[in-house]
Formats: sequence, structure tokens, C-alpha cells
Amino acid sequence: MQAARRELDRLWSRGTAFLGTEYAILGGAMSWVSERNLVAAISNAGGFGVIACGAMTPELLEKEIAATQSLTSRPFGVNLITMHPQLDDLVQVCLRAGVGHIVLAGGIPPSSAIRTAKDGGAKVVAFSPALVLAKRLIRMGVDALVIEGAEAGGHVGPVSLTVLAQEILPHIQDVPVFVAGGIARGDAIVGFLEQGASGAQLGTRFAAAEESIAHPRFKQAFIRAAARDATTSVQLDPRFPVIPVRGLVNEGSKNFLAHQSETLRRFQAEELTKEEAQLEIEHFWAGALRRAVIDGDVETGSVMAGQSVGMVKTVQPVKDIIEELVQQAVGALVQRSARRGE
Repeated sequence: MQAARRELDRLWSRGTAFLGTEYAILGGAMSWVSERNLVAAISNAGGFGVIACGAMTPELLEKEIAATQSLTSRPFGVNLITMHPQLDDLVQVCLRAGVGHIVLAGGIPPSSAIRTAKDGGAKVVAFSPALVLAKRLIRMGVDALVIEGAEAGGHVGPVSLTVLAQEILPHIQDVPVFVAGGIARGDAIVGFLEQGASGAQLGTRFAAAEESIAHPRFKQAFIRAAARDATTSVQLDPRFPVIPVRGLVNEGSKNFLAHQSETLRRFQAEELTKEEAQLEIEHFWAGALRRAVIDGDVETGSVMAGQSVGMVKTVQPVKDIIEELVQQAVGALVQRSARRGE
């Protein structure tokens, strides 16, 4: 068992060194969920919590960082959306607060933001859905990558993690690469570490953790759900693109289809312009994630969840979740040694 634990430490040593943590386990940045309490709990348990800035103003982010720092002295990061109109100001907020890792998500980060963050002493993490982009981001100066598969919750790309891992991990040695999407067990983490990953990012399991501020009904929806219940939003007409979002099927997702259908009818009847119709479709989910997470409206709200939701069986403290992941990882390595006759 001790040998297996040493092997696990060796496998993710690049990730733990980069993050400054005991375990190379990151918390996925989830809007309304990844705030001070959950982030601090993950970091205090030996992982790496990440604040989801989302649409926060610089003033709100400054307060959230300070509140998190009052709850933990361990490293944590901040996830910034590259499309945020005040991205430069948000980067400065992170640097002034001494945040060591800035995660740039939601598109290709501007070179200026990467340069400013690095010049200010922070390490920059970015998301890559393809090998060609991974190489481009490294040339732009990012210090680490996250490759997130379509199994993940929230906004997702089209490719599964099993394919991304094969496409990217054998070819990227310059920077640490963390895997994400559909991960809920430690033995799965070991498999990706052996392929060359430096660690793993989990969101869905932590969203249902005891320290998560998500409404009890939100967490219960996770516990009741099977993997097949976490589906991506459907687009009815290519003229009106719908950004794929994975969440639990509910009345809201069914109503969204009806809303798209009615909007298309009104467009074809020339009651709406193309631009008006697109806005009608995009505005449908406005505030829906907050309604689900904070208010507990799991019927018409947006219950974002990854396919790993089928492995969420109970509400657990973050510490227990991370300990369970590590035990499963060590157990998998013990079994590998036994099969080899060691």
C-alpha cells in the first residue's frame, strides 16, 4: 500500500508541484457554486480550489478572493472568462491579491492577458479542446493546460475526454496537462496519469459536496440522476446556434425545445427578425442556473451536471471525497502490482 501511494505521488508530482498542493486534484470552476466556501474546503483538503469569477465585477471578485483567503492559507486559483468586458481589470485584481494561478476560460485568451498575468507573477492555465490549439497556447506562454471532454457539465465541446487524452497527452510534454470531464473515481484518474496527465479536475462531485452552497434540492437532483440524464442542450435549426450545455433533463429543457420551436415559427411568419429570434432563444436560460443552484428550482432552472452525476450517491464533506479518490487511486495501483506479480 505504501509503495502504491509513493507511485501515485510520483505519477502526479508534476501536477502537485505546479499547483503547490498535496494532491493534483482541481475543483472545476462552476458559476454560483465555486465560491469561497467550496474553494477553501477543496484547498484545505489538499486539493486545489478555483473561484468561478463568471460575470462578477472587479469589486465583487476582490471581496470573494479576500473572503476565500480568510478561510484557507493554501493555494487556490481564479477562473476568468476571456469574454468578460473587464478582463484586464480582473487580472489586476488577482495579481494585487497575490493569487498564484489564473485560469483563462471560455475561448482563446488574449496574449495581453497572458503576458500581464505572467509578468505579475501568476501562473496561467488555459483550456484546449484540440492538439493544434494546445500547441498554440503553449507558444502564447500558458503554463499549464486543461483538456475537458464533452462528458463534463455546463458548456462543453464536442469531443470526449478519452479521445482528447489520446490526441493530446502523448504529444504535449512542455507543460502540465490536467484532464477533466466525467471523472468521479480515483482509479480513472490513475489511468489518465499513466497516459501522461499531471492531474485531474472534477466539478460534478464537488457541486454536491457538503460545503457547496448549492440548494439541497439541487444536490438531491444529482443523487437521483443517472449518467444518461445529463444531456446537452438541443439545437433545432442551424440558423439559430445553441451553445451546447450539459445538464439534467427537466421541464426547463423540454420548455426550451418548445420555445425554440415557437420562436422559429414566429421568424418564419416574419413576426421576428433573425437577430430578434436569436436573442429570444439566447435569453431563455437567463438566470436559470442561479434559480437552480441558489433557489432550488430544479424543474425549470438549469441543473448543470456532468455525466459523472450517476456516481454521486450521497452528500459528502469535501475532505471525504478527496480521501476516497486517493484511496481508489492507490487501490488501483495495488491491483496493477498484484497482476504483475510484484
